[in-house]
Order: sequence, then C-alpha cells, then structure tokens
Amino acid sequence: MPTLPWITPNPATPGTEAIVMASRFEVRSLADVPRFFLKAMTVWKQLHGTPGVVGASLVARPLKRTFYTLSAWESREALNAFAAAEPHRSVMTGLRSTTKESTFTFWQAPVEQLPVAWPDAQRRIEEQRRIEEQRQAGRTPGQGS
Repeated sequence: MPTLPWITPNPATPGTEAIVMASRFEVRSLADVPRFFLKAMTVWKQLHGTPGVVGASLVARPLKRTFYTLSAWESREALNAFAAAEPHRSVMTGLRSTTKESTFTFWQAPVEQLPVAWPDAQRRIEEQRRIEEQRQAGRTPGQGS
C-alpha cells in the first residue's frame, strides 16, 4: 500500500482546532489508476504551497483501484479556497468520468492530536459511506433494514 506520509506545510497554532477531511476515491478500472495517481500528485504538489493546510497524507491501493486522502486545515474557508483553486479544481473536474465512487467526511480535532491515525480516518470514511448508502436507499440512519 503506497503511502505518502503526513506532511506539515504550515505549523498549526497550539491550542486551536483543525478541520480534518478524509476522503476515499474508487476509480472505475485498473486502467484508470495511473491517470488518477498522476493527477493526485499534481494536487499533492499544490498542497505544499497552500495557506491554511496544517497537514496531509495520501494512501494509494492501486490493485483495489482506491485512493484515500487525509488533510487538516486551519479553517473550513482555507479548505474551500484550496478546493476551488487550480490545479485542484480542474483535476477533480477532469477525474469525474474515471471515478466510480467518492466519499468525504469532515470533523474537528485539536491540533495536538495531529496527525490523525489512518485507522481512525478510514473508520470515519466507512461510517460516512454507510450513511450515504442508507440515504440513497431511502432510509435514514437508525431506521434499521
């Protein structure tokens, strides 16, 4: 499982909370994996010069056609500005046709608890996926099957 370890482009202010975002992307076919990975590296480079990013990591599971991202931000505004900026905006738009499924989850964490452990992030992603599947099936969480 190739992992880009946690980087800290901007040190966090002690005693504050970060907005944490974890995501999962599944591409449609193995043939889409190299393109997705190369585009993800473009976004990874963008992170290094982005104001407001406190930290980030990426896990690629190429044979499962799955990519996970984990990032922490000073504010939701900083995260939104990054998502709207180039090259992120064009990369995400360009990858829509190759992405089979995507899941995003957000929470707050004290900066002293960064980096978030990958098992925790993946658990939160899976919880969000279940909520979204239930919503698509017309059920709300807690209603049972």
